[in-house]
Amino acid sequence: MNTTQTHEPATSQASPPEAAEAEVARRDSKSLTIDVTPKAADAIHRQLVKRKTPDASLRLGLKGGGCSGFTYVIEFHDGPARARDIVFNAKTSAGESVRVVVDPKSILYLSGTTLEWEQTLMKQGFKFVNPHEKSGCGCGHSFNV
Repeated sequence: MNTTQTHEPATSQASPPEAAEAEVARRDSKSLTIDVTPKAADAIHRQLVKRKTPDASLRLGLKGGGCSGFTYVIEFHDGPARARDIVFNAKTSAGESVRVVVDPKSILYLSGTTLEWEQTLMKQGFKFVNPHEKSGCGCGHSFNV
């Protein structure tokens, strides 16, 4: 399921390195996508309802570290998106909308990624299917681009 971008990053308040990243994100905003499967959107919605924050968003990002260089970040974001965030809307299988927000640095590495919900007998959780991922670690939590 494709998501729809509803906000382009602003560049007016950014420092020089951040301005360059924001400019890349703005220029390529039509091609910057995060796909959220209906099962993943359902899982996001369930957690937002459980937290009693149905208007919150799920923030996706990256941080340096782990065995292979980068680790994925998934956290809830209460309140409005930040000025430079890129906002995607996804639909649950019941047609309800959930928001996913990504910062301009992370979208450069996450664009084209599909966020899936995986549930097996042994584990359940979000799974990133990232076309930029070159290799991963045995722990399953870090990767290299």
